Amino acid sequence: MHYQLLDSPLGPLLIYAADHGLRGIHFVDEKYYPGIGNDWIEDGSHSLLFAAATQLREYFAGQRTTFDLPLDPQGTAFQRNVWQALQQIPYGETLSYGQLARRIGDIKAVRAVGAANGRNPISIVVPCHRVIGADGGLTGYAGGLPRKQALLRLENRQASFTGFEEAASTT
Repeated sequence: MHYQLLDSPLGPLLIYAADHGLRGIHFVDEKYYPGIGNDWIEDGSHSLLFAAATQLREYFAGQRTTFDLPLDPQGTAFQRNVWQALQQIPYGETLSYGQLARRIGDIKAVRAVGAANGRNPISIVVPCHRVIGADGGLTGYAGGLPRKQALLRLENRQASFTGFEEAASTT
């Protein structure tokens, strides 16, 4: 596994990849932060990590609305199905957990969809932050609700990032 730590306006990100694609993007203080494996290789010049870092910087600068990276998330078939559906939510739009469950064809799976959404290993690129509660409120985000709100505000062109403190103070 190759990895890079990337400074972002919302805090440091761990980006890691295997030979077949990007495996994860995590805020280093988030709920499901995996840590860095003993056998991982720090390599910011790795082509996939370099591309991911470049595209993330462009996203935070408001210059990118989609990502073009090979993804290789590890999870159950159900989780991967949910993560694939997340990628279909357009930039600047949101869906409720119920709407996402309908999109994957199982309206009764709302809680399971929520759990899979929460375990999304590729933050931002697989936009789990675009899923909200049925009442339109912000619910759950492994990186914290202030970050979720900051990402949604960025996508609605209501904020720019000069630092996380500024983004979070408007929540």
